[in-house]
Amino acid sequence: MDLFVGQLKCYRMLTVGLTFLVWIFYLKMFWPDTSIYRLPGPRPASKFASNFMESPSHLDSLPQTLTNLTCLLYWPPTPGYGGNLLASTSPKTSTYHLKGPSQANYTLGGYLEAVLVARDHLGKPKTHGGDLFRAQLLGSELKTGVPGDVQDLENGTYLLSFPLLWAGRAEVQVRLIHSSEAVGLLRRIWTEKRATVNFKGYFRGMKGPEETVICNVDPWSTGAKRATCQYRDVVSGELWFCAQPPTLPCNSLVGHSSGAYLKVTTQHDENLLAWSLKPVDLHVTYQVGPLMAVDTTRGIVLHWRAHSWPLRSLRTPVASLHSVAKELAGLAGGPRTVVVLGLGAHFTTFPPTIFVRRLAGIRAAVMALLAREPSTLVVIKLANTGYKSVYGSDWFTLQVNRLLRAAFSGLRVAFVDAWEMTSSLPLPDNIHPVKLIVQNEVDLLLSFICPT
Repeated sequence: MDLFVGQLKCYRMLTVGLTFLVWIFYLKMFWPDTSIYRLPGPRPASKFASNFMESPSHLDSLPQTLTNLTCLLYWPPTPGYGGNLLASTSPKTSTYHLKGPSQANYTLGGYLEAVLVARDHLGKPKTHGGDLFRAQLLGSELKTGVPGDVQDLENGTYLLSFPLLWAGRAEVQVRLIHSSEAVGLLRRIWTEKRATVNFKGYFRGMKGPEETVICNVDPWSTGAKRATCQYRDVVSGELWFCAQPPTLPCNSLVGHSSGAYLKVTTQHDENLLAWSLKPVDLHVTYQVGPLMAVDTTRGIVLHWRAHSWPLRSLRTPVASLHSVAKELAGLAGGPRTVVVLGLGAHFTTFPPTIFVRRLAGIRAAVMALLAREPSTLVVIKLANTGYKSVYGSDWFTLQVNRLLRAAFSGLRVAFVDAWEMTSSLPLPDNIHPVKLIVQNEVDLLLSFICPT
């Protein structure tokens, strides 16, 4: 790490955050409705086109581990449970105990191990794995905590391991986030559904009424009855599709916003999910930027911008949507430049292949940036816990973080592990973490920028 952060100065740095670092600041923006923004070079594409993913891309530059999604995202399978909800894993009847004999004292720097036995609602031990448990070792006196490693033995038992990092009393806490049966349903939705949300595209001509259509990551998810409009990012090669407006041309697209959350579960599915998933308000307003803050005393300039589509947001001018790859391509870099990328939050509503295509373009852009200015610091913020919804479950987030680590493996980048931070302390789950977590994230980021 010292090789690429040692040259960084603690002053006069340019920090670029390109996604959801909402802990920096918040600024509400008002958009004029009178200007017409036109995209360069869109073309109609058939609704039944089968080669839209074969466009030039950076997929060949991805690490081999990221191209083998079956291996990278492996999760123990869940046998059919016959629709009996009482046969699903229960947090009330599941038990855990120390692996070895209890000791009065344990060695600092060692490990504490425990065995967890998953049971159903009738108290019967499970015979297969696949549950998502979260384990913590908490020190209430020192207000400390550390996440435990949960090893699925795939036979209904789990090995818990906790590093002993402080002297004093400690308490083990284990939570069932999703039963294996719920995970099986989430995995089916993630891999089989093309999209679980849609978006709106706003088209405007020189005169006449505005026209609104459905847009999405592939032509089939637009619901178009005829041709679709296709838009290609000039840097990453990624594609975006909108149903063709009734009368207006494809290049009259001026606005973008969230659409609707699609019905992806049956009543039986909802009964199962009710045991481990709680409803949350998903209609969160995200601003897209660009935003800027300046500290003239310390010579700091901060730029922030959200990624391009698929972005769940209020109506936003299309001209304000810039891809991460495009932003990085226009950045000079250098020893006083820090790039922070917070990726993944808006991709849990699509199959993993969609996020992999996005990561391919970003990885290529990061490689190019580090090639022209190796002293640039690039930091990847991993996604944190907080979602308990079929559209953004913690299980989805865990898989997204696996993809992130694999995508940037072998590159000189640093990671801010927000998942471990939000898994370490006995705080309420929140997709936007509380101030204590944000402070820890900022402190870790600053340790990369100013290591001394």
